[in-house]
Amino acid sequence: MIEIEKGSGNIYADLGIPDAEQMWVKAQLVTKIGELIKERSWTRQEATKILGMTQPELSKVLRGQFRGVNKAKLLL
Repeated sequence: MIEIEKGSGNIYADLGIPDAEQMWVKAQLVTKIGELIKERSWTRQEATKILGMTQPELSKVLRGQFRGVNKAKLLL
């Protein structure tokens, strides 16, 4: 039988990741950035200009690779 546990709402904390709160905040910001890009029909070039990132940086962030990215850089 499979046992299911209710999570805390922060997957990073549930997995015991050291900077769990920061990672959760970054994940929320990245989710919002992705939504804004879609809602506003921004091209990658427009999004990178607005966000002050390079296209490779934006691609990594949108794929969830944001551990080394400063939270301030994710704020619009």
